[in-house]
Parts: sequence; C-alpha cells; structure tokens
Amino acid sequence: MVFPSPSAALRHRFERRSRRLEAAREVRESLVSLAGLIGRPVHDGDGEPLGRVADVVAHWNTDETYPPLSGVIVRVGARRAFVPASRIAAVGQQAVTLATARLDLRDFAARAGETALAAQVLDHQLVDIDGARVVRAADLYLATVGTVVRLVGVDVGFGSLLRRLGPARWRTRPTPEAVIDWASVYSFDPDAHHGRGGVRLARHRSELNTLRPAELADLLEDLGRRERHELLELVEPDTAADALEEMDADQLHQLLAESAAADAASLVARMEPDEAAEALRGLDHADRAAVLAAMDENAAQRLRPVLEFRASTAGGEMTTVLVLAHPRDTVADVRRMLAGQLEHVVDLDAIIVVDEDGRLVDDISLGELFVAEPDTRLSELIGPPWPITVTADTGLREVADRLIDARRLSVVVIDDDDRPLGRILADDVLDAVTAGRRWQFPRAR
Repeated sequence: MVFPSPSAALRHRFERRSRRLEAAREVRESLVSLAGLIGRPVHDGDGEPLGRVADVVAHWNTDETYPPLSGVIVRVGARRAFVPASRIAAVGQQAVTLATARLDLRDFAARAGETALAAQVLDHQLVDIDGARVVRAADLYLATVGTVVRLVGVDVGFGSLLRRLGPARWRTRPTPEAVIDWASVYSFDPDAHHGRGGVRLARHRSELNTLRPAELADLLEDLGRRERHELLELVEPDTAADALEEMDADQLHQLLAESAAADAASLVARMEPDEAAEALRGLDHADRAAVLAAMDENAAQRLRPVLEFRASTAGGEMTTVLVLAHPRDTVADVRRMLAGQLEHVVDLDAIIVVDEDGRLVDDISLGELFVAEPDTRLSELIGPPWPITVTADTGLREVADRLIDARRLSVVVIDDDDRPLGRILADDVLDAVTAGRRWQFPRAR
C-alpha cells in the first residue's frame, strides 16, 4: 500500500485546520458553553421562568458539518419536557428564551437520529482527526450561525474541567482558546443501533483514511472497546490491517480476543503473514483456532506454516508471500506474476527461482528484473551473488549477522531439502531485535 509522505499529509491537515479556524472566528463571540448552560433558567418571551435546562439535543443523523440544535430538554419539577428548536427564540449563556409560554409536559423520549449532548457526548471520547489524537469532551460549544443554533466546537482543556467543578459563576465563561473546531472531530455513535448520515459518514471515512498506520494505532490503543471497533469499521480494511501491525502487542491481542471470530479473521487475513502469525500467537488456543477456522482457507494456509515455529526463529518471523518462477520463464512472465501480488509489494524485494522439484536455484532482485528485457529468460539471469539462506530454526540474531555480513536486504528460509519456505526482510529482523519499537510521526496541533 502506498501512503502519502508524512510532510504532505501533515501539511494537508494543518491547512485544513487553519481554514476551519479562520471560518470559526466569526462565531467566536457568540459561543455558549454547554456545561455552563445546564441548570440555567428557561424563560418565556416575557421573561417569566418556566423551568431549567436539563440537556440540549442535536440532530446527529445529518450530513451537516455542524449539527443543528433539535431542541432543549427542560426540567419542570420532576418532569423533563422537550422544547423543539422551532419554539426557541434565543440560546444565551445565561438563559434560554422561548418564543412561546406553552410547554408539552410529556416526559422527553429519545428519538432516532438525535443525541442529548450533555448525557451522551460530554465527558465521552472523541477523535481529533487533524491532531490524530483521542480527546475527551470537557465542554461543548454552541453558536448561532445565521438563524440556526449549532454545535461548533469541543473543549478538551483541563481548565474547562476545573471550571465545571468550580463556582457556578465560572461555568458560564467560555474559553474559546481551548476549543477544537467540530469540523475536525469524529464523534462516536452514542446509540450503536442508530445509523449516521451517509454523507457525513463518507466525509469522516475519507479524513480518517488520511491518517498514517502508526497514528491510527495510537488512536486504537487509547480508545475504549466500543469506540475502537467503530473506528475500525470506518477505515479501509487494508488501512485497518496496517494499523494493527503497528499496535502494541498486548493491546492488539486484547482487541482480537474481544472481537467476534469472523471480524478478527477478516482483519488478520489482511495483515502480512509474519505480523498476522505474531498476532495469533498472543491468543489462547481456543481463540486462535476459532479465528483460523473463520478465515479464508488461502489466508489460513499462509499462516499455518509460520505458526509452527517459535517467534524467535527464522520460521516464526518469515513471510510466506513468495513469488516462485522457473528458469524457463521470461521476465515478462514474472512481471505478470508480480502484478497479481501488489497488495504484498512491501514484502517482495526479489523473486525465487526453483527447479522442477521445487528446490532453490537463485533469488533474483526486482532491480535486475526491472532493467532486463521482457523476453529475457530467467536462466540468463541466474548467477552470483547467490542467495543467502537459513533454516527455519535459525535464531534471529544469526539471521541479522548473516544479513549484515552479506549486505543483503533479505534472506530465504529453506527446509532440509532446499525448498523455500519463506523470506525474512531486513526491516522485519530490525523490528524483532528492537522489540517492535514504533517510530512516532510528528503531529499537527
């Protein structure tokens, strides 16, 4: 899979955030703190008190960037009445003013596509897409845009949490410098059985798929169980698999163990065989067997040979993605084979030439194939330098030494009859000997 360069992806997110912040300045002065609004009075048009704000409801099933206000839940004695947005004259920091004095005193009942912000979003986890981080909503901000009250931002600062815990007079003082534009926020579905607006969902899918695998891995590690499964469903399957390969081993094993066998199988099948095998080793025997049983048989066949060996050996770390060819094949033939393996291109630095009995003859680099004429037979390319080989039970330290001594990019793992079993790339050896330490990309703020 080809990813945009880190600098290009970060620059794109920075520019997107800058445009959003510029657009937000026009509503900055009208920001209303949701936390400060809860408990404030609700007046009729003459200023007479009718009750107090219990919560604010927003349309969630919408393709609009900033969810519009659906209504306000008003506490009147022991009842919680709902006032639709059409009957609200103004939403201010000190009070909500209605355009009517009449209230429907039937208790509020949640409706599909609507979300009570204080109960279902405030203090819950969100994803700041531009910042590639998990945040928690310490406060939410409303603003009147045109004639419509909308959810426009989320405050993630510790100061806002202190403000909520402090004297009542502090709670109505918005701190817009701590606000993240809602346009850059992905909010998890408060009710899993309620769908999201298709266009809004498509927009978030597109933006989340611009994150790099290591950034997605960080998000998955920081999220709760329900939230990370929802995030995995939003990103492309191959992107999700790449992110899993970057996760902390314990966190990955927990994610797979808590997933349905079919879901875990779908994710693991898209990982590179060596990474997938390592993920499955962390599961107990029953869970591992269930995942393999739910997996496509071709994918399972790629994993079973690797699972037979210990993780600290060549066999346990090899990838079984190989392109095998014969001396009589032409360069054009091999290029067609490679075209069918594009999804595994990161694990292919050469093609293996075998004889009629499947024994290793040579390992021809992709560079040699690139410069050769299409009608050239592989028999003409066979020759020194000869491939570096190890057996499946060779320790990784020895594999690393062999690579360093030969200055090669990979080694071929063979069985006792010289038949190729897999390949180990230099970066896989590096990952193994450095205990899978993950490099962190700089993040947009």
